[in-house]
Amino acid sequence: MLGYILRRLLQVIPVFFGATLLIYFMVFAMPGDPILGLFGERTPAPQVIEALRAQYHLDQPFIVQYFYYVTGVFRGDLGTTFSGQSVNEVLARTLPVTGRLAIMAIAIEFTLAIIIGTVSAIRKGKLFDNVSLVVALLFVALPIFVFCFLAQYFLAIQLGWFKPTVGSQNNWGDLWLPALVLGFSLFATSMRLMRGSVIDTLNQDWVRTAYSKGLPRHRVIPVHVLRNSLIPVITNSATNFGVLLVGATVTEGIFNIPGVGNTLYQAVTRGEGPTVVSFVTVFVIIYVLVNLVIDLLYGFLDPRIRYVK
Repeated sequence: MLGYILRRLLQVIPVFFGATLLIYFMVFAMPGDPILGLFGERTPAPQVIEALRAQYHLDQPFIVQYFYYVTGVFRGDLGTTFSGQSVNEVLARTLPVTGRLAIMAIAIEFTLAIIIGTVSAIRKGKLFDNVSLVVALLFVALPIFVFCFLAQYFLAIQLGWFKPTVGSQNNWGDLWLPALVLGFSLFATSMRLMRGSVIDTLNQDWVRTAYSKGLPRHRVIPVHVLRNSLIPVITNSATNFGVLLVGATVTEGIFNIPGVGNTLYQAVTRGEGPTVVSFVTVFVIIYVLVNLVIDLLYGFLDPRIRYVK
């Protein structure tokens, strides 16, 4: 087990260098001058432009800029935005907001997927199963920005159940509406995966053996069936969690959430290479670690999975 964990952690090294080099190159190749973009329609003095370019190493070749960035990361310094803010501070301010939103959305998705998927599998071919399929297809087909505006208008403005926008007040309770939107928009795939996995598990011989021994359904389903049916749902939810941590840009924009998505989008439009690459670097590391935790959970959920040499 320890060797497996170490091997997975060592995989972060090439992923780190590959992702940062690729993203840094893409940002470096973007047209326009980010320093001139800071001044808008004003024309700064040439001395000011040269000083700012030297400060951010923009007067150096690409590989030299990348070297400065990587050495700064190893020192724990993710750089400085073109507006003078520390990227560490920006990330520390925005990542917890997106993290809370992602946790709430995944919790809603996971709960809906398990409950509806399990009931649909048990009632295969019946009314509940057919209705859940139609509802799932509806949420899959509905664009996220349309879903956001509908939820905002009916649940927040018309009914007053939630705040229409989040703003600077972004505690757990203020994020319920965008979390519900994201959770319902993501649960359809996990629900169908759960349904198929439960149906497959119910047809296993050891489940029939459990029933033949006289075990009641309320014990067979949660203890024997659910535990062995969760792996595809956990995998899909972990992927969704990684995607949400990168930032649900559209949802954060519509609900005015000061999270990672909005900040990353603004950094891309301004051509702030250090900010974009730093955010992506942190997301890559988090994504790899989340998938490592999920892989380790497989062995707990399914005793047939073992991590050996």
